[in-house]
Amino acid sequence: MPAPDPLVEAVAAAASEAGALARKSWRGDFARWEKSPGNPVCDIDLSVNALLKARLQAIDPEAGFLSEEELDSEERLTRPRVWIIDPIDGTRDYIRGRPGWAVSVALVEQGRPIIGVLDAPARDEHWCAHAGHGAWRNGEAIRVSGREEFAGSRVPADTLPNADRDLVAVVKPNSIALRIAMVAGGEADLLATLRWGHEWDVAAAVAIALEAGATVSDALGGELAFNQPNPEAFGVVVATPALHAAAVERLRERARAGVGKR
Repeated sequence: MPAPDPLVEAVAAAASEAGALARKSWRGDFARWEKSPGNPVCDIDLSVNALLKARLQAIDPEAGFLSEEELDSEERLTRPRVWIIDPIDGTRDYIRGRPGWAVSVALVEQGRPIIGVLDAPARDEHWCAHAGHGAWRNGEAIRVSGREEFAGSRVPADTLPNADRDLVAVVKPNSIALRIAMVAGGEADLLATLRWGHEWDVAAAVAIALEAGATVSDALGGELAFNQPNPEAFGVVVATPALHAAAVERLRERARAGVGKR
């Protein structure tokens, strides 16, 4: 790694502390409920959120705050920077006692994530990126695979549609952030979603993917921008540079059909 940056180190330490807090209760007893049908949450989400908010606001008091587990406020739009967090990305895996979850923390400035950290203690993984300086997993620099041939590309998925049988499914954690990080770390070549998602789902992982050399867009090939008044985007495509355009083209009709649906 390059010379340590105090800001990056402080964010990474906060995420690690939050990950350790979540790890203590993983596979233990905790309260759980649904915020809406099919949208689970547990009391550990809220505990991790409170810890992160305290630590991150101490690190950068001028930054706004956007979290999956808090009501949104337009006040964040007036701030020079914003923390975008998902206290436990992959709550379904967390609740089920599976390891595919992570604490996700990003610092965004002018619509762009400048720091991204994922702490996945159940997988013994800590991912970190600093814009312009690279991305690392457990202290080792990472890069995308560099794959150029679309057929045979590895995709984190439980199953693949018939139209994508020329691709290869690899193990899929519940956390979308970890699936993006798999592309960044060369464990997969392509990741795509075709649904509306929130900024907190992907902000930290996008920072990591970009610094690892991936090409990133929404499902229609448009640029992703963060800290928007409505913090949502339709899908995400993360791929090695040589595969990205082919992936967007493959998904174009499906994306157009799905963009109007909620």
